[in-house]
Amino acid sequence: MFKKNNLFLGMLYGFIPPVLAWLVFFVLLKNDAIMMDKPAAPYLIAIGLNLVMLRFSARAYLDKTSNGIMIATFVCTLLVFVLKIYAR
Repeated sequence: MFKKNNLFLGMLYGFIPPVLAWLVFFVLLKNDAIMMDKPAAPYLIAIGLNLVMLRFSARAYLDKTSNGIMIATFVCTLLVFVLKIYAR
């Protein structure tokens, strides 16, 4: 999965799970196919997946890739937090 030690590639890997979670649950919630009591749960699961990817890249000594995944995880966590604060 991780072949190059690149900051941009790490950020790309880090943004994939949150973007997929947003697309899937936006479509499902828009069509009223599912009602969730905790709408931030999919994004928290995606952040958890990012942390697993971070662990694997850190064990492979891909420091720049790990930094990119960490930056993407931090940005997504901050966005979820800010959007949930302003949604109230």
